[in-house]
Amino acid sequence: MSRVSRKWVLVLLVLLVWVAGEVGLEALKDKGPTTQGLNPVKNKFTATANPGPGFVSQATSGPPLRVNSTEVVANLNADQLDGQHSAAFAAAVHGHNVADISGAATLGGNSFAGDQTVSGNVTATAFVGDGSGLTNIPSSQVTGPNPLQIALLRWYEASQNGASFAVGSLPRGVTFDGANIWVANRSSNTVTKLRASDGAVLGAFAVGSAPFGVAFDGANIWVANNVSNNVTKLRASDGTLVDTFAVGNEPLGVAFDGANIWVANFGGGGGNTVTKLRASDGTLVDTFAVGNGPVGVAFDGANIWVANVNGNNVTKLRASDGTSLGVFGVGITPQGVAFDGANVWVTNGGDGTVTKLRASDGANLGTFAVGSVPVGVAFDGANIWVANIGSNNVTKLRASDGANLGTFAVGINPRGVAFDGANIWVTNQGSNTVSKL
Repeated sequence: MSRVSRKWVLVLLVLLVWVAGEVGLEALKDKGPTTQGLNPVKNKFTATANPGPGFVSQATSGPPLRVNSTEVVANLNADQLDGQHSAAFAAAVHGHNVADISGAATLGGNSFAGDQTVSGNVTATAFVGDGSGLTNIPSSQVTGPNPLQIALLRWYEASQNGASFAVGSLPRGVTFDGANIWVANRSSNTVTKLRASDGAVLGAFAVGSAPFGVAFDGANIWVANNVSNNVTKLRASDGTLVDTFAVGNEPLGVAFDGANIWVANFGGGGGNTVTKLRASDGTLVDTFAVGNGPVGVAFDGANIWVANVNGNNVTKLRASDGTSLGVFGVGITPQGVAFDGANVWVTNGGDGTVTKLRASDGANLGTFAVGSVPVGVAFDGANIWVANIGSNNVTKLRASDGANLGTFAVGINPRGVAFDGANIWVTNQGSNTVSKL
């Protein structure tokens, strides 16, 4: 063979080897991975769990890397969120809509540290702790004592329900000073002080002539003396006489408005008025005309309400300046007045009823039957108690709707009523006693 022929043979052999290599590479590229049960995925790379040192993924988009392993991949970017395995996130799913967890949190046990913000409703069946961190809870969602009773609430070692205690002659008005009961004794010209917890008599103190109404100003007891036309101020702690102050003609009812004492003057010639005295020193502030025959007086937090027994109505005065804000018809011969936090209750002795008026505007919300000749009235934080002088009992009405909750026997001719935070006290003018219910 000539030299030229040998050269072309070599060239052809090189070409054949090159073509064969290209064909083989294309076949490998088209086949793709088929090991370990994976479906063929074209143009992808399959690595083992331990591909060896120096293996680094340079993926920037898309899914060019498939790790076919159940082992945890160290330093995977997802784990850089908190340095934990991603399984920790799966265990943290509890159904919260949105939660901003800043600080330590054990989500699997529902334990949180630091301030947490949760969007949506969180329902819990129980709390552990003293609740000191709970805020903005509506009062309607909190159970416990009636909020209107808190200022007077007292707890005693033993109940004295149904007990009766002797006082002076012809007891009329009654009030509570936070620890003791004070009773005005019309025929004895005294007031009796009883310890509310057990009814023990702590003293009898002289006042004016024919004491009738009585009120407490936070430190002192005020007594309206019907015949001597004045009021007596006694120090509640020990019954010491502080002073006596002139008022109008035939004073009966007394009330305290937080700064001043209001006295209903029943009789003519200085009657049909209420007198306003400064409680601190008894200075006369002013006298204001009301209806015919004022008897009972009550304060609603902003205004004074006066029951006019001969006018069959009540007068509403603004406490700050005595301006008359209206006269509202009630039943026959109204006498007692009480405020329940939203409404004014008036006893109508002439027709055996009580009238409920809305305090804001005097609207009549209803008239409710009670006993015979109702006179005294008091509010206990949830109910209205009425002393029926003609039937020797007291009636309990639910303040919210006037429903009759019961009638309870007391002494003879019950007149005044007071609440001590736990019990109702009733003066019985025919038996010279007070009953504790």
